[in-house]
Amino acid sequence: MGFKPLMVLPPVIFAGLAGLFFIGMQREDPDQLPTAMAGKAAPEVPVTSLGDLPLFDEDTLRDGEVKLVNFWASWCAPCRVEHPNLMALAEQRDIPIYGVNYKDKPDAALGFLAELGDPYAAVGADESGRIGLNWGLYGVPETFVIDGEGRIVERFAGPITQRVLESTITPALQKAAAGN
Repeated sequence: MGFKPLMVLPPVIFAGLAGLFFIGMQREDPDQLPTAMAGKAAPEVPVTSLGDLPLFDEDTLRDGEVKLVNFWASWCAPCRVEHPNLMALAEQRDIPIYGVNYKDKPDAALGFLAELGDPYAAVGADESGRIGLNWGLYGVPETFVIDGEGRIVERFAGPITQRVLESTITPALQKAAAGN
């Protein structure tokens, strides 16, 4: 029984795949979706008004204040889960939260805020989803930390839980504030 080159092939393939798997696991949070927009200016927000709620625009994002921009919808179950944390964040900190209501019916969105409370300093509607595309949205909820010059510091896809608030959002807010 001599040496057969094909016998070496399976262990070599296994070692190569194991190496790729190991390299892929080196990210801090492998479940978190990356953003190519970190450090770049926040895209335009040509939102339309939602009822008689205050509206925001690009100038608001570049007003010198650190802020959050949260994409949400009334039909989104994870948005309902994160909402109490947004309410607490709005009450406990001097960080304004701007809401972009994504592909939603205005009456449903207003009902959502009437039922659960309104943590937003201002809200706008993105009925067509165009703004979400420009921001690189994967879905809702998604939250962006914006520095005072209107640059994206962090993006978090998914509901803001207490753990996410402590591990991702708060450090990003501190980073944004230190940059000003």
